[in-house]
Amino acid sequence: MLIAALSAGVAVAIWVIGRNHTPQYTTDLFGARGADAVTLKARMGSALFGLTLVQLGLALWMYGRLPRVAAAPRAVRFAHRVVGWVAFLLSVPIAFHCVRTYGVETTSARVQLHSVAGCALYGAFVAKVLVVRSRRLPGWTLPAAGSALFVAIGLLWYSGALWALNGSDAPGL
Repeated sequence: MLIAALSAGVAVAIWVIGRNHTPQYTTDLFGARGADAVTLKARMGSALFGLTLVQLGLALWMYGRLPRVAAAPRAVRFAHRVVGWVAFLLSVPIAFHCVRTYGVETTSARVQLHSVAGCALYGAFVAKVLVVRSRRLPGWTLPAAGSALFVAIGLLWYSGALWALNGSDAPGL
């Protein structure tokens, strides 16, 4: 229950900060501004989603969920942890730029989905980090936390990176 409260608290705190922040549309991302910053974020977001797919594959391998694949060697756990931290570190400048430049917006369904998923990503990250450290929780909690994190990143990629790299269009949005 404490993990759920902390995770929700992080997501809500980011939402509140983003809603009460005055957007600064001229903020740069590693020197890129405007459309160039959007393209850079889209590429970084695509790399993040790619790392998330690697994470999913490594997790399935670690927990013996890949058919006809031998048990994962110990190095797979280490790789999973390293890829996870690289993904997290890659997400931080993207999120910082989003919040600083735009805040949390609800101007359209796509933008609202993107804002909610962005806040949920860090709540899900907190949940996964805390759940993975616990030995007393039911076995389903780790896959649930990992799945929430995967879905949040997938929605962010779909509603942001794909949209930007596809000429401001994403199917269904």
